[in-house]
Amino acid sequence: MAERSTAAVDVADNSGDEPLAAQAAQATSDGVDTQNGRAADGPMPDKDGERTNPAPTAAPELHSGHKLARRYRLEECVTRVDGFSSWRAMDEKLRRAVGVHLMPADHARARSVLAAARSSALLGDPRFVQVLDAVEENDLVYVVHEWLPDATELTALLAAGPLEAHEAYQLVTQISQAMAAAHREGLSHLRLTPSAILRTSTGQYRIRGLAVNAALRGITSETPQRADTEAIGALLYAALTQRWPYENDAYGLAGLPKGVGLIAPDQVRAGVHRGLGELAMRALANDGATASRQEPAFTTPDELAKAVAAMPRIRPPEPTFTAPPEYQHTTYQQGTYGRPMPPGGTTVQNRAVAPPPPPLQSRTGKALKWGVAALLIAALGLGSWQLADTLLDHRTQKGNSGTTNNNTGTGTDDTGEKKEPTLLKITDAQEYAPDGKPQNAENVSNTYDGDASSYWRTKSYYDGPEVKIKDGLGIVYDLGSEQEVSGASIALKYGGPRNTLTLYATDSKSPKGSVGSMVKIAGTTTSETTLQLTADKPVKTRYVLVWITAMPYAPLDDFSDPGYKQAITDVKFTG
Repeated sequence: MAERSTAAVDVADNSGDEPLAAQAAQATSDGVDTQNGRAADGPMPDKDGERTNPAPTAAPELHSGHKLARRYRLEECVTRVDGFSSWRAMDEKLRRAVGVHLMPADHARARSVLAAARSSALLGDPRFVQVLDAVEENDLVYVVHEWLPDATELTALLAAGPLEAHEAYQLVTQISQAMAAAHREGLSHLRLTPSAILRTSTGQYRIRGLAVNAALRGITSETPQRADTEAIGALLYAALTQRWPYENDAYGLAGLPKGVGLIAPDQVRAGVHRGLGELAMRALANDGATASRQEPAFTTPDELAKAVAAMPRIRPPEPTFTAPPEYQHTTYQQGTYGRPMPPGGTTVQNRAVAPPPPPLQSRTGKALKWGVAALLIAALGLGSWQLADTLLDHRTQKGNSGTTNNNTGTGTDDTGEKKEPTLLKITDAQEYAPDGKPQNAENVSNTYDGDASSYWRTKSYYDGPEVKIKDGLGIVYDLGSEQEVSGASIALKYGGPRNTLTLYATDSKSPKGSVGSMVKIAGTTTSETTLQLTADKPVKTRYVLVWITAMPYAPLDDFSDPGYKQAITDVKFTG
């Protein structure tokens, strides 16, 4: 899945151990261009959040074309500030673009940057922009990370307007779950700003700069989980309102009105989803001051993620279709082509159109009219006679053969009436895992036990909607004996943009051949949770494979992490 980072490092705000309100107050006062993410040289905050001038450290004299480790060729400097620089580079070994942070080895923060980069790399969670390398070499320290060429910063998305409710729901779901996973491994971000969030072309949100961006700035916090939770709340608030939830403007967004304090999103902008607005306020709460005083404030990303998962799912809006423009009937106007415009610029359309001349009333005209009418009557009579003759001949042939054209298909009986599909009994089933790695083998029987609340489920995958690391996932059903299988009804747990399932006829419950060698019965791709698959022609078989090759994104639940996954609650075959 190709994705992109639009800048090598997030430098659009200046934060120490200060609350986000204080960060926003200084976001445009320290030489920061919040539109393009570049920062001018200037003093940076130390670990206590005070503005200090660190001991000057000479930035390495590097230029485009310089090569690191005989592999990473620097191409464009994105940021140069406080003794370090960030670049877009080319990994010549793997022929891909990467991002690189560079600083002298004797920089005051070089040790902490290396440690943060190596810790982030060990996490290996694809919801974060991955650290690929962290090296000290030739008096330089450099950190290499992914460069995602098809992603868009949240800053740019918000510049175009607030996000609709479903998109804001996806944002807070994915970011809170990712940060909860990071904190379980002891990692924090501390610089979760709109420019640290990237949205890929597939709708997945990626977080860049985990631990590293804070280390580059010398930022620490005694309450890292609380700091990251408040930052997620600010991102959600901005997504819902297109306003920064503090008095000062920041990240290209206008702040709240002076002196009114933190007000609920639906008081800032009409039509805001109330449930999401309440979550934002509870995450932004400082010292217990929330918009809903009956609800406690969130103090960790995990608490926020669980609250998001507990709320009713917000579905994407229905697609809208624009009606085609009405056909504009035009009338030919006699005598206007090639003539000059009348005085005063009057258009041709405003002029009276001369009526057409009356029809011929002469003796010749009347004769012509009656002659044409006679020809039409004769033609109609001839055509009716030929049609009747054809129908009689067809009926005679049908009587001789004893069959009709409507009775040649498999869906009708000898009387010409359509057959009703018959429900086929499932006697047994077994998970099909050709790679030897089953998903949930012990619960296969839940798919045909008649209980809609029980199910068989897949594991959760970070890449999707197609299953990237497998050919597919599925179950083989035993019908007890050979049957004419004409279709299936399948109930799923998760709906979404892509649910792709296919039925195949197999030779046993444990088929030895590949799926490609099996006989396809029917297949479909849908966003619904109930699938109706119908074969063009029934296939005679005892064993049927239900094969899943694409699944929608679903949030955290009782049995798996968020990701691309599916669960089957009910399967019925018809013949």
